[in-house]
Amino acid sequence: MQYKVIGLMSGSSLDGLDVAYVLFDLQDGKWNYQILKSECIPYPKEWEKKLAKATLLSAENYMLLHSQYGNFLGGLVNDFLHQNKFQNGVQLIASHGHTSFHFPEKKMTHQLGDGAALAAKTGINVVSDLRAMDVALGGQGAPIVPLGEKLLFPEYQYFLNLGGIANISIHKDDKVIAFDICAANRVLNMLVNTIQLPYDDGGKIAQSGKINSELLAALNALEYYQLSFPKSLANSFGTEIVYPLIQQFQLSLEDSLRTYIEHICIQIKNSLAPFSKKELQQMMITGGGAYHSFLINCLSKNLQEINFGIFLPDAEVISYKEALIMALLGVLRWEEKITVLSTVTGAVRDSVGGALWKGK
Repeated sequence: MQYKVIGLMSGSSLDGLDVAYVLFDLQDGKWNYQILKSECIPYPKEWEKKLAKATLLSAENYMLLHSQYGNFLGGLVNDFLHQNKFQNGVQLIASHGHTSFHFPEKKMTHQLGDGAALAAKTGINVVSDLRAMDVALGGQGAPIVPLGEKLLFPEYQYFLNLGGIANISIHKDDKVIAFDICAANRVLNMLVNTIQLPYDDGGKIAQSGKINSELLAALNALEYYQLSFPKSLANSFGTEIVYPLIQQFQLSLEDSLRTYIEHICIQIKNSLAPFSKKELQQMMITGGGAYHSFLINCLSKNLQEINFGIFLPDAEVISYKEALIMALLGVLRWEEKITVLSTVTGAVRDSVGGALWKGK
C-alpha cells in the first residue's frame, strides 16, 4: 500500500515551515519512505512576529490568528505544489501546527493552524491536532515522534533532535523512553538576534567565548532538570525562564553563547548517563542544531565521558525528520492506528491522535 503525503512542521525556533512531500510504502509490515521533495519556507517577518507574540493576544484575536495561520499554511502548500508540479496525487496533509500553549499538567495543549482552513484552502484531506488526544488522556503530548522513529529507523536506538527544544528518544527492549531535555536553538537564536543575526553560523561567535561558571550553575539548577520523565517543555521555558536568566548576568554575547552551549551539552549528557554501557553506543542527531559544528564538537567531547558516539544522517533527514514523521503519523491516523505511545508520554493508554478534515 502506498501513500503520498505532505508533512508540515513549524518548530519553536521560528526559522520557517518545514515541508516534506513523502511517498510511503508498506511492505510486509515494514514502512519504507522516499522524500520526493523537501523545503524549509522562511517565515516573513510579519508572521515570525505574529507567532512569537501569539500568547499575548486576547482569546478572540488568538482564534482569528489560528484561522489566518491555517489559511496561510494552505497558501504555502498550494504554492509548493504548483511550483513543483505536484498538483495531482497528494492524498493527505499532516500538519503539526505551531505550538503556542502547552500545559499538559492542566490537560491542555494548542497548536496554531486551523486544520479546517488548511483543508478548505488546498482541497486536500488534512490531519491536525496530533498532540491533543494524548494530553486529554493525561499524557505530556510530547514527544510524539518516537513511534515514527521506531517504524522508519528501526536500526537505531538513540535519537536526539536539536531543534528549538532538544529532545531525546531511547528505544530499548521494546520500550520507548522520550522526553524534552532543554531549550536549545530558540535560546541560542534569541541571543544572536540582539545583533541582528538570525543564528550563529556554525558557532563562530560562541567558540570565541568563555564559560561563566556562575551562570552555568544557575542554569543547571533549574527545577525542570530535577523532574523524572515523562516530561515536556513549552516554548515559554526558553523565552520566559532561560533567556531572562542569561540576561541577568550581563555577559558578553560570546560568553553567553559559550556558556549556554555547555549547558545544553551537560543536560544531554545527564539524560544519557543512566543508559551508559562499557561498549560504545551511537546516537542519531537531527534538527537544525546538527549544523552547529561547534555545538556538535562540544557535545561529542561531553558524550565521550559516558561512552556515547554521535551519528549525523544525510542532510535531508537532519533537516526534515520531524516533517517526515508528521507525514507518517498522519497516515497512521488516517488508518486509525496508534500514533502516540503512552510509555513515552505518561498517558493512561496509547492513542490514535489527530483531527481529520476532508478537503473534498
